Amino acid sequence: MKIENIDIQATLEKANSLLRDDKELSAATKSMFELLIMIITLLANRLNLNSTNSSKPPASDPNRERRPRTKTGKNAGGQNGHIGTTLTKIDNPDRIEVINVNRHDLPPGQYHQVGFETRQVFDIDISRIVTEYRAQILENDEGSRFVASFPPGVSKAAQYGTGIKAHAVYMSQYQLIPYNRIQDHFADQLRIPISEGSIFNFNQEAYQLLDDFESQAKAELAASEIVHADETGINIGGKRHWLHGASNDLWTCYHPMKSGV
Repeated sequence: MKIENIDIQATLEKANSLLRDDKELSAATKSMFELLIMIITLLANRLNLNSTNSSKPPASDPNRERRPRTKTGKNAGGQNGHIGTTLTKIDNPDRIEVINVNRHDLPPGQYHQVGFETRQVFDIDISRIVTEYRAQILENDEGSRFVASFPPGVSKAAQYGTGIKAHAVYMSQYQLIPYNRIQDHFADQLRIPISEGSIFNFNQEAYQLLDDFESQAKAELAASEIVHADETGINIGGKRHWLHGASNDLWTCYHPMKSGV
């Protein structure tokens, strides 16, 4: 139902006028009525908002006129010049399954193989891989024991591998997925328990490992003839910061700085 704004405003102005002229009302009662009139005014203004006088989208307008889309004459799908993504065969598939002809369905005769018709199905295998390192223990005649050295980085009885760390950092920092959703992914898809603290530590480790890259990126950008510079607002720990960026066609470096606002 459409509400006429002119009628509402006239009624509210009349109510205000009567309220001002009434000398028998107490100050408290007048304040209460003035508050009610103000609330009614705000609600009436909200009801009359539409896409022409506010930031509301046109789809929210009541009884809006639906105009049919004009035909452009273009075919559906990607247009000429559009760079699409097409799945193509690869030369070295990971697995090959040979399908033999059922010779019982063939008419009588002599047959020899002349080749194959191939089709490839691309899929993913989400699985957990646990590698157990067994360090050999040798003991001599005198009872002295010697233990083989574990590979660098293998220092705990059970620990996360670099693949899990890299995957968690990618999901957190590039895809911006919350920590608890990353936990659900590892638990549901891979049966791997992982805490929010571990994901945070993975991000910290990746940050520290990028020190050398940051130094090289800054040096390359400083020596570049042309550098693009820009900034955007970000939130760190609930506080506003500026994220400054410098880049050329090969290198990009970001640096957060606390905002003065």
